[in-house]
Amino acid sequence: MLLPDTHLFLYTYVRKEAVLSSQIEGTQSSLSDLLLFELEQAPGVPFDDVVEVSNYVSALEHGLVRLRGGFPLSSRLIREIHGVLLSRGRGSEKEPGEFRRSQNWIGGNRPGNATFVPPPHIEVAGAISDLERFLHDEKDGLPVLVKAALSHVQFETIHPFLDGNGRVGRLLITFQLCHAGVLHEPLLYLSLFFKQNRAEYYRLLGEVRKDGDWEAWIAFFLEGVAQTAEGAVATARRLAAMFEEDRARIQAHGRKAGSALRVHEALKSRPLVTLQDVGQRAALSFPASAAGMALLSELGIIRELTGKKRNRVFAYSRYLSILNEGTEAL
Repeated sequence: MLLPDTHLFLYTYVRKEAVLSSQIEGTQSSLSDLLLFELEQAPGVPFDDVVEVSNYVSALEHGLVRLRGGFPLSSRLIREIHGVLLSRGRGSEKEPGEFRRSQNWIGGNRPGNATFVPPPHIEVAGAISDLERFLHDEKDGLPVLVKAALSHVQFETIHPFLDGNGRVGRLLITFQLCHAGVLHEPLLYLSLFFKQNRAEYYRLLGEVRKDGDWEAWIAFFLEGVAQTAEGAVATARRLAAMFEEDRARIQAHGRKAGSALRVHEALKSRPLVTLQDVGQRAALSFPASAAGMALLSELGIIRELTGKKRNRVFAYSRYLSILNEGTEAL
């Protein structure tokens, strides 16, 4: 509700979450890698890593479209989301969209020396049905955030898939908050908090399973929600102030500012673009886009990444550097 333009931030926030959630699982892809990949301009980027992150964006978008269309948050939707998440690249051979039909485990090289062994595969369908009933029980009196905390642990404990459980479990948090109407847009993500407190995150999941210490987990989860919400608002305000400051610098150039202002507006929703792309978004001719971009470059607002004469890619430098905070490799 505090954001000046929700949709402005949605594109990049969703992608930042995809990068962070995948980094927890060990990918090395950055936000810039993903944006370049989406422009089909990603030389030298580890293909499997960036495809994995791109799939996460698709899975999130698929789930939200289904929920907004009235489809229930259910076992079927969870399987659909998993199917999109593992549709290509790494993990695509691990039964996308299907609950596992064999035993899995976490840590170690076999169940006998594992850190945690989830339920046997014959119990998965029943355990997920119980979780689904819990998600839709409106008479239990639990606040939505507490319910999201409890169901995240339960999903991760069931570990219903051969791969991708962590990412689906983190998506489930966002889907619950949107489904319950607590969030109007998917702008609150806990992956940064989980990444920054990774050891504690895994320790507390283990404590719930071993000793039933739900209270410590819920306190940690709620602290994460508070920190993440405050961080998201603070970041959005920094970005809004930066946009205004850059706009004022462009306007100071009088008649030259016209096309540059339109290019700047397009860069606010897509901080990494080609000239052709920005021309379409700003409804400008190629020469006008080039002239606008040249002024932004002269002012140091954007920089060109390729060093080429053709197919050049431009980055809104300060915007990207603020968005990249926290996405450094583990």
